[in-house]
Amino acid sequence: MLKLLKEILRSGEATVQYPFAPLEVCKDFRGKPEHDAELCIACAACTVACPPNAIQMETDTAAGTRTWSINYGRCVFCGRCEESCPTGAIRLSADFELAVGNKADLTRKAVFTLAECACCGKAFAPAKEVDYVARLLGQSARNQEEADRLRLTVSTCPECKRKQDAHQVARMEIDRQLGRQLETTP
Repeated sequence: MLKLLKEILRSGEATVQYPFAPLEVCKDFRGKPEHDAELCIACAACTVACPPNAIQMETDTAAGTRTWSINYGRCVFCGRCEESCPTGAIRLSADFELAVGNKADLTRKAVFTLAECACCGKAFAPAKEVDYVARLLGQSARNQEEADRLRLTVSTCPECKRKQDAHQVARMEIDRQLGRQLETTP
């Protein structure tokens, strides 16, 4: 018995001081996802990557907004949102204390404005996403004129792009037909 008491006194305390002192977690710990709305471009990559659908986006074209939301009650802390985010707007923190008294407190939201189409003026995509893509494409442009053309292309809604493409195809077909007629005419 005395031997056991000596061993206990020698080994010291075996428990941690949590919750009275912060609990140290390992560096690869996957805790609560933190969303930085300043870095976010509202591209919805995290929404697609989220297996339990904890992250959702709702687009309201009439109001010209896209709302990003996360429900921590559904989140399984897999980290796919962090992996898929092109701007690093989502990071898994070391925070694991998510107990709340009201379920509504488990939801976080961010609202983004939609860009208007350069042709028709209809809201179609998040303005931050359009700027991000235009900046990336602008880096590959050979000159300012090409960068401006690429920016105009990015700032055009899909419906107007389809109309423009249809007009170009029609013009090419007319040119092709006229070319054939000119070749066969003596």
